[in-house]
Order: sequence, then structure tokens, then C-alpha cells
Amino acid sequence: MSAAPILLLGGSGQLGWALAPLLALQAPLVAPARAELDLGDATALRARLDTLRPQGIVNAAAYTAVDQAETQTALAWRLNAELPGELARWAAAHGAWLIHYSTDYVFDGTGSRPWREDDAPCPVNAYGRSKRAGEAAVLDSGARAFVLRVSWLYGLHSANFLKTMLRLGASRRVLRVVADQVGAPTGTGLVAEVSAELVRRLRAAPDACPVGLYHLAAAGETSWYDYAAFVFARAREAGWPLALEALEPISSTDYPAAAPRPANSRLDTTRLATTFGLRLPPWQDEVARTVAVLAEPLSLLPR
Repeated sequence: MSAAPILLLGGSGQLGWALAPLLALQAPLVAPARAELDLGDATALRARLDTLRPQGIVNAAAYTAVDQAETQTALAWRLNAELPGELARWAAAHGAWLIHYSTDYVFDGTGSRPWREDDAPCPVNAYGRSKRAGEAAVLDSGARAFVLRVSWLYGLHSANFLKTMLRLGASRRVLRVVADQVGAPTGTGLVAEVSAELVRRLRAAPDACPVGLYHLAAAGETSWYDYAAFVFARAREAGWPLALEALEPISSTDYPAAAPRPANSRLDTTRLATTFGLRLPPWQDEVARTVAVLAEPLSLLPR
């Protein structure tokens, strides 16, 4: 008899793209495309779960357009709040495990220290409120579940801040970047590797695995401005064709957006590191690797 599969939702997205190959090494993986499974249809979702009977669910599906969430609140709530709750309740009823991802945006961004898991959430925008509702639904469901809060996610796949900076830097002479919001850029590679380790432990000893809420972020901290400066420095070293001549720091008030952002997005990862014996590398490591990989095709061009 073949092993029950792992169900990955959001497999074509930024995080799912990094998760899929690592999860597939541990068990048969089912990662339905959007056209195959409408996550907005709760009845269809439950029917798919009842048919598939996965041993575990990794939920990388989410509504992540922070500014658009201010007006597309119903869609954001469906994907970020209702969907995780439905997955968790099914998992609880059928003895399956669940890994769900949340965000630093569940906090209001005040204070001068990294946020801990026992700090009270207080989201300041619609996206954060929907994500907080989703993580609460998972944690309250009774499911054997991990909720992993991740900050400033980026990767090789899909749009993100790092790739946007490279794109804009290739065509603009001057860029202005917010310098008064602080966090830790966290690569999809790190999140996928940690998730795969948690899956391994869940499959090996599900009843002994210390599930719950954990913060997952690369070590260290930086501002969006300093993050961009580091990206451009590595891009120049790699031969990226930059038109950029000046990078200027600005305040959040100089960059109006539909959704307010927390100024302090730092996450304290002590609980995750000590519970599972993990070393979370400095944020610069994976950023540098990502820039190098994106620049690699340039080395094949004639000089």
C-alpha cells in the first residue's frame, strides 16, 4: 500500500515553488494548480480532502497583495482567514498534520525589540487582520499544526522586493527607498528547508513533535533601504547591468500607500531555534546567493 500523500496548496506561488521539491522527497506530493482546485469553494475543497485523505497539508496559499487587501477584503479574508480554518478543522477531524504560514504584519510595528510569539497581535491593515484570523483559526482548531510567522519573504520565483529592486535599478538613475521600517529579509529557501525538517519530525513522531506557533526569519535585521543597498552592491559584483546612480533613503510618510506598514517587523526566533536545534543564517547569505543565481545567465552573454 502506498503512503498517504502530502497536499501542498499554493504550489505555484513564491513559497510553494521552493517547498515542492523538498516535500516530494519525503512522501508522494499532490500540488493542485489553481485551475484544478478552487480554494474559494469550501465544498470543493472538502471534497478534495475527503478523496485524497492526505497525511498532512502544507498551506502556502495566501492573498499577499497588501495594498489591494484594503479594498479586496472579502477575497483576502477567504484565502487568509477562512481557508486555513477549514484546512485545520479537517486535519483535526482526520488525524492529519498541518503547516500554515503567517506574517510579521500581525503586529502593529511599535516597540524597539523583536516580537516574540507571546506578544499580543495588533495588525494595522486589512492584510494583517486576515492573516491573524487565519493563524488563530488554526491554533484554535485542535489540529496537530505549525503556524510559522515569516518576515519579508523573497525568492527566485514570483514578484518580490529583491527582484523589483533589480528591475528598477536596471532602468532608473535614482531610487528612493523607505529607511524607517526594520525587519529581516527571509528567503524561500530557508523557509522551505525548515518546513521540510518539521515535516520529517511530524512523520517520524507525530505525537512527540512540539507543534504550535513559531517565528521563522533569517538572523539579523535591516531596513528596506539598507536591504536595497546590499542587493545593488551584490548585483554590481555579479555584473548586473545597473543604470542606478543614487539610492536615497526616505521615511514612510514620504511613500504613501493604501495600507500602513509596521515600522518594527523584527521577529524573535529563539523559540524555533532552541526547540529544534536550528541555526538560522544571517539574512545577507541567501540574499547574496539569490542575486548571484539571478545574475548567472548574464555570464553567458558576450562582453
